[in-house]
Parts: sequence; structure tokens; C-alpha cells
Amino acid sequence: MYFGRLASAIRGLARTPDPAKQQREGNPVKLKRLLLLGALAVLALAPMAGAQDDTERALEKYRKMLKEDPWTNPGLLDVDRGETLWSTPRGPKNVSLAQCDLGKGPGKVEGAFAELPRYFADADKVMDLETRLLWCMETLQGFNRADLVKRPHPAGGARVKELGAIATYVANKSEGLKFSAKLDHAKEKDMVALGEALFMRRSGPFDFACATCHAEEGKRIRLQGLPFLSSADEARKVIGEWPAYRVSTTHVMTMQHRLFDCYWQMRMPELELGSETSVALIAYLTSKANGGAISAPAIKR
Repeated sequence: MYFGRLASAIRGLARTPDPAKQQREGNPVKLKRLLLLGALAVLALAPMAGAQDDTERALEKYRKMLKEDPWTNPGLLDVDRGETLWSTPRGPKNVSLAQCDLGKGPGKVEGAFAELPRYFADADKVMDLETRLLWCMETLQGFNRADLVKRPHPAGGARVKELGAIATYVANKSEGLKFSAKLDHAKEKDMVALGEALFMRRSGPFDFACATCHAEEGKRIRLQGLPFLSSADEARKVIGEWPAYRVSTTHVMTMQHRLFDCYWQMRMPELELGSETSVALIAYLTSKANGGAISAPAIKR
């Protein structure tokens, strides 16, 4: 009812006046009409902003309730599934990932996620966690990379996630630690610089960049507050929560998956898992989050 009356008032004000009357009234009256229209528009948006704030508070309360009892976190199911996949012989070579070196030696997962991305001499590449796991599944287990990257981010319930579940397991083994990637190798520095350039670069049909949503405070999309990822303080609070269980989609999303989804929302070309673009963005975000705590898998809206 409120919005119906308000809409009627706005339509009445916006209606084109009689030309003779408009000539008599002159520009001051026209300016008053425009000012009043602007004021009414602000009033119309105020209740919507209040509703958004109420919804955000309700979501935060829900997340807090789940965090108070960590065993209610559905993301832990992926941790368990990932642990099984890590230790089970699989692939054409029928071997496990026990010899996969994530930077701390073959098979060692505790604390590995906290030190990624990093340069790996055996691959001569800078890799984040999922890119390194992809490399291990290809070289050690004999999986075909093209098959692994074809549908790497299934929707909730679509099929059993493999790579994402393993990544969630490994990330969970750094829970409570802080990001400590050195990023001092020449190729690591180049990757961080590339990631920053990609983060800031506007492109695509919407002329969007990551910075469009994440380079200012106080922004939101729909009912969700957007983190200010260009700020180290904010990045430290957020980046360590991924992989995270998303209540709205009922499944766990890794950072590679999250970037894939962002690119889709910006209508950009599909972001391939393990691509230089994806690793560069993760390297940049991790550099901003250095020193921040890891709490994966966290719970998101």
C-alpha cells in the first residue's frame, strides 16, 4: 500500500505539465519538481535498505549459530570425503596422492595450504592448492587433465566433487594457522603483479572488474555485503574462510570455484581451473590476506 501511494505520487509529479502553464512557471518550478522526485525516490529506497540490513543480520545470526557448534558445519562432509580421496589408490595408475608434494614434502598436508600459492620447480610454475592437486592427479595418478577441467565445479548434488573435496580436506589441515606464503620468488612476484592488474582491469560486456565490487567499503549486491578485498585488513578476515559451505547453494565452494562464479556473473569468458588468470588472482588475494587466520571450511550465505 505504501509503495502504491508513493508510485502514484511520483507518476503525478513526473507527468508532463500543460505547456502554457510550464511557460508561466519557468525553470524554478521545474527544478522544485525534480528535487521532490529525488526526495521521494530516496524515501522509496529507505525501507528496502532497512529490509536488507535486517536480512543480513539474520544471516549473520544463522552463521554464528552454526559456528558455535562446528560439528553442524556441512562442509566437514567434504573434508571427510577429501581425506578418503587423498589416501585411496585411483586413476589409470591406481595410486594414491601419498607422493603429492604440496610444498612441505611428499604426502604432507598439515600447514601446506597456509603457504600456497608458491613456485614449484618440478612444474616450473606458480600454483595454488587446486592447481597443484590437479598436477598431482595428472602426473601421479594418470588422470587426463582435459577431463578434470571439463566440469570441475559441479552444483550441489549434481555429482560427487573430487578435486574440490580434496582441496577442502587439505585446507582444513591448516585451520587455525595464518597465511604465510612467501611470494618472494621472481615468478611469484610476477604472478601477484598480474593478479593485481587483472583485479583492477575492467573488461567484458558489462565493463566490470573485480574491483567494481571489491575495491570500496560498504558495497553490497542484492542482500549480501561485499568484502573490501583491496584492503589488507578486510582480506585477512575473508580469504582464509575459503573453501566455504554456501547455504544458498548447499555445497562447498573453493576459491577457484568462487572466481569461476564471479567471472560468470560478470559474463566474462569461462575461467578455466588452474589457468594463469585464476592462479594470478588467487596469488594477489593471498598476498593481501597474508597474516590472516585460516578457518576453512567456513559457512557463507
